[in-house]
Amino acid sequence: MTALVGDLMDRSRISAAVPGVSFASGAEACAGADVVIVDLGGHAAAVASVRRLAPGARIVAFGRHDDTDALQRARRDGADAAVARSRFFRDPGAVVAGDSPAP
Repeated sequence: MTALVGDLMDRSRISAAVPGVSFASGAEACAGADVVIVDLGGHAAAVASVRRLAPGARIVAFGRHDDTDALQRARRDGADAAVARSRFFRDPGAVVAGDSPAP
């Protein structure tokens, strides 16, 4: 599992909830990953590249709730889930696993 997340606090929260996650700075490092977490705040343009490099991966993107364009673009670019930050951080493990936490 690989995450494209630059913010150190976000990394810490993800590490605590999702054991075994590694962090990368670019889509190239996601090749062959089974799950990829993408912070749309810093890596929105990487979703399509991640999909090409890891065609079988579950891609989970999160971003600001008021940036609906970025969330929709992530889905169009191949994200399996694109959710608001607040929803993602309510239970990162559940979102990554495909379980939907309560809104």
